Amino acid sequence: MSFEPVFEGGGRRRELTVKRHAKARGLRLRVDPRDGQIILTMPKRSSLKKAVSWVAGQRDWIEAELTKLAPPQPLVPGAILPWRGAALAIDWAAGRPRKIALGEGRLIVGGPQEALEARIIRWLKDQARQQLDNETRHYAEIAGVSVPRVSIGDARTRWGSCSSSGAIRYSWRLIMAPAEVLSATVAHEVAHRVHMDHSPAFHALVEKLFGRNPAAERRWLRDHGATLYRIGCSS
Repeated sequence: MSFEPVFEGGGRRRELTVKRHAKARGLRLRVDPRDGQIILTMPKRSSLKKAVSWVAGQRDWIEAELTKLAPPQPLVPGAILPWRGAALAIDWAAGRPRKIALGEGRLIVGGPQEALEARIIRWLKDQARQQLDNETRHYAEIAGVSVPRVSIGDARTRWGSCSSSGAIRYSWRLIMAPAEVLSATVAHEVAHRVHMDHSPAFHALVEKLFGRNPAAERRWLRDHGATLYRIGCSS
């Protein structure tokens, strides 16, 4: 459900979306890096009027965040697609086979142009699923643990998560990050199979699995990760 006030920034106009959550301890405000949605999470029994009034007082911050959003990057012929630290130009011709192929510095694709973006995203997800599964099994073997299930999604706030059952879920968009960033994320999640916390022992295991401190890879995600959410986005 959406409520006023309305915020504008970076050529975008967004209303406030309010979500009540049983486990919320207070008010939490964020701007979704994928689409600029402004989300207020609040306890179920809190006053909506007071919460919306508080959000209105955050207008300067919200509109600055909207302005900082990376521009949308639709997947159209000639667009540049980041791919494991490289850049691929989308090379499309209608008469080619629909099956996507990797070329030297390009992504070769055919079929109807109106379905081009959807086909490329499906291809990216397939590549991500395979790469993330392979690397998860690799690090799990080193750590001496099992991972019952590896899956992908498009989470808005996490690049990866490990459940108490041992299942690991990743953002498929990691396939567009540099290879080392994807690997560091996998090492992080596999380490949670041993330590379900962020203790010194956990971080030591991450470094052991990855082979070094992944500070540079974490920094890359902080600095550039939001741009990955804008790929395959037209607004």
